[in-house]
Amino acid sequence: MLGIRQSQDGAWARAARALGRVRSAFALTVAALALAACAGTFDNIGGSPPPEPTAGPPPGALGAGEVRVGLILPLSAQGNAGVAAQSMKNAAEMALAEFKQPNIQLLVKDDGGTPQGAQAGAQQAIAEGAEIIVGPLFAQSVSAVGQVARQRNIPVIAFSTDASVAARGVYLLSFLPESDVRRIVDYAISRGKRSFAALLPDNAYGAVVQAAFQQEVARRGGRVVVLEKYPLDPGRMAEPARRVAQAAGQVDSIFIPDGADAVPQVVQALAAERVNLRRVQLLGTGLWDDPRIFQNKALEGGWYAAPEQNGFRSFAQRYRARYGAEPVRTATLAYDAVALVAALVKTQGPQRFSEQVLTSSSGFAGIDGVFRFRTDGTNERGLSVLRVAPGGGQVVSPAPRSFEPGT
Repeated sequence: MLGIRQSQDGAWARAARALGRVRSAFALTVAALALAACAGTFDNIGGSPPPEPTAGPPPGALGAGEVRVGLILPLSAQGNAGVAAQSMKNAAEMALAEFKQPNIQLLVKDDGGTPQGAQAGAQQAIAEGAEIIVGPLFAQSVSAVGQVARQRNIPVIAFSTDASVAARGVYLLSFLPESDVRRIVDYAISRGKRSFAALLPDNAYGAVVQAAFQQEVARRGGRVVVLEKYPLDPGRMAEPARRVAQAAGQVDSIFIPDGADAVPQVVQALAAERVNLRRVQLLGTGLWDDPRIFQNKALEGGWYAAPEQNGFRSFAQRYRARYGAEPVRTATLAYDAVALVAALVKTQGPQRFSEQVLTSSSGFAGIDGVFRFRTDGTNERGLSVLRVAPGGGQVVSPAPRSFEPGT
């Protein structure tokens, strides 16, 4: 299963993985074979007039609607990136097929996995009349597209997990590590946990998670007793584990934000240092949503934050029926982005892509649950907390179904 949650866009090798005021948030319905009902009312807020589209559909466009939308993906990139891009393009096409009378046309551009390709794709899409751009995938490509789009006041909904490339007008619809950290820390503290240890991978993902973890624990009045980083080399995990073990009697939770390639080795190293893993609460991120984690007895009972699963299971079933293949986990991002754009076109008229609409505090609901864009371009998601069990993750705290307006 392929995903980009772990990366600073460079971790593909480890993933085989939002006016002003709103009376009610509309929903992008993902049940059965329809995303047809989008309900809700929005204030009529001013925005920039859309560019005049050029005559005639460009080659490779998907859909026949009047509103043009750029879709930039690394379709010809090598390896997992290209596989993910094709799956995301399929999901975008599927969103068009399942939405009732979508008045949009997707201008598909292949960026080849490079910033230069993404910049050229954005320029082409805007020249062809795109009012908004969906994609690209990689951080450097998002930055390149953002530079072009801002000059024309064109918003971007991108998929990078690197929050540093988010900006006003450049919104990330990805699974951000910061959201996982916020949710799991909030839940742990609500369950009486106060003293934390952390063992983090010594990489870009670990650096992002470390900053978020320390900030969230402090915000909720907890304390980080010990925090250690471990290298990718399994043979060098003993020393960081030993230092955590020395403080284990002072903590009630140990946070291990990594994937199934490393977490079992980390807990094994802790056990070897005589840490009582039944006395402390193990905590993780969405990277734990992996069969290899569920099969590890030492991790049983651990808590982790992740998007709700029912929406993805339904999506995957429909995807398999349509394309005869498994979708990558991040295909839902492309589906939700296109469905959101189609819904805004249907309900918001010329103000559809204004900042006030896109950053609605009530947010939107998609396949992976509720989400909303912040004005700084990052997002907030409603996540579940699950418990590791032999048969898979068991929900111990359901994902919220809505956001409180104004929060």
